[in-house]
Amino acid sequence: MSFIPTLDIANLIKLFALAITLLYIYHLYYQTKHWPPGPRGLPILGNIFQVPRFSWYTFTNWKVQYGSIISLNIVGQPMIILNTHKVASELLNRRSQIYSDRPRFIMAGEILSGGLNIILLSPTDRWRRMRRAGHEGFKARASEKYRPIQELEATRLVTNLINDPENWSNHFNRSAASSILCSVYGRDPIERKDDYIVEKINTMMDRLVHAAFPGAYLVEIFPRMKHLPLWMAKWKREGQEHFTKDTNMFERFLSDVGERMLTGNCKPCFASSLLDNQSKAKLTNEEASWLAGAIFGAGSETTSSVLHVFLLAMTLYPDVMRTAQTEIDGVVGPDRLPNFGDFDQLPYIQAMVKEVLRWRPVIPLGFPRCAAENDFYEGYHIPRGAIVVPNVWAMNRDPDLYPDYDEFRPGRFLNDSGGINQVFSDLAPLGHVTFGFGKRICSGLNLANQSLFINFACMLWALNIEQAIDNEGKRIVPSRTACIDRGIVAKPAPFVCNITIRSNNAIATVVEQMKADKKA
Repeated sequence: MSFIPTLDIANLIKLFALAITLLYIYHLYYQTKHWPPGPRGLPILGNIFQVPRFSWYTFTNWKVQYGSIISLNIVGQPMIILNTHKVASELLNRRSQIYSDRPRFIMAGEILSGGLNIILLSPTDRWRRMRRAGHEGFKARASEKYRPIQELEATRLVTNLINDPENWSNHFNRSAASSILCSVYGRDPIERKDDYIVEKINTMMDRLVHAAFPGAYLVEIFPRMKHLPLWMAKWKREGQEHFTKDTNMFERFLSDVGERMLTGNCKPCFASSLLDNQSKAKLTNEEASWLAGAIFGAGSETTSSVLHVFLLAMTLYPDVMRTAQTEIDGVVGPDRLPNFGDFDQLPYIQAMVKEVLRWRPVIPLGFPRCAAENDFYEGYHIPRGAIVVPNVWAMNRDPDLYPDYDEFRPGRFLNDSGGINQVFSDLAPLGHVTFGFGKRICSGLNLANQSLFINFACMLWALNIEQAIDNEGKRIVPSRTACIDRGIVAKPAPFVCNITIRSNNAIATVVEQMKADKKA
């Protein structure tokens, strides 16, 4: 009794705060000791300061120390890193009912996107309807109707590279954006005057990526802030304004397709198929508009980045380039450009597509999932609400599947007869996991593979790619690993190379092909 009066209110508050802190630390310890292994972190803050930029490198290095599945504590939020095909296949494929959810992105998913961006949606009825429509528009047979667009864009890309080889990066950006814009909306190929269309959508995607970064907005930490009135929350007010503008833009794009359909001037495209089947797909106008817009936004930068990886590989591996050119010359000859009719006869080019996607995946960390319920894997507890991240970089460089994983070797995907190996392995049937897993696998993978095949084939038919020479006559060897982190997408850091024409006949053939395409 004599002790209590000696404590004033301030000391009582300190003791209470200390008790709460100790209880929190004990609770956190009790929870985390059953999680998969991982690096030790700070009290309360956990591993928040141990996850750097280019974190896929760090996670891959930790694989050696902690194993195929790693846990991190980000201020109490469990994060599970999947480092091997085996664990990713078990959780993301076989247990997809648990691991198909997304973490909650309040700013990016709910405010900036209004709950309409399919990439950020949880597997609700809306997501299933939009997902089904996207799959129907880009499944293997449906994607074949976009091949004429892709052949045209490949010819235009080669023409631009012949005329202005030093600006190859800009040509890749334009070509990728134009190809997918034409495929999604049936628009004419992008010219310089149309760059504002791409700029608007790229700006929107950058805004979403920034908003999805952990800690970018306090509302992600304190969700109740979402209910603040607009006059108190500038970030919320501006987010809703962006959503309104982006929705109007996507709806204009879609309505433009509808108007061209009425006049019979619409080329085959995803948006026209979407409008034809909108009632069957049970999509509202907003849902259909955002579905088409999200597909364009996601596909443009990733395709351009893969083209950058291809050029880096050709610069570093001239023998691979010459092997591919020998195959193309034997099948196509000098008097025409490659086309999709040559597909089955160009297995090395098909294998090159797989190897480019495996060697330097432009999305090195798969987009995060969220555990929908408590789960156990090999004795480890994966708590409900845990963020689950597949380390695509580590899986595509698994030494058990790819013993010389750092080498660019398309031949790894060919069988003994020289044909394409249709099923590379049970764990990586496509030859890589760059397109994702389970119900969240990229719905545009057929479109992307087609685009890469025809672009690679046409560039190698017309062009030689070599290392540049400096003023002292020495070769400039680009970095194999330097990259630019664009948030979700990572592309090679800028480098120089020499792009030259293989023959004068190639110029005349490309010119004639461009004339024919314009008449068509």
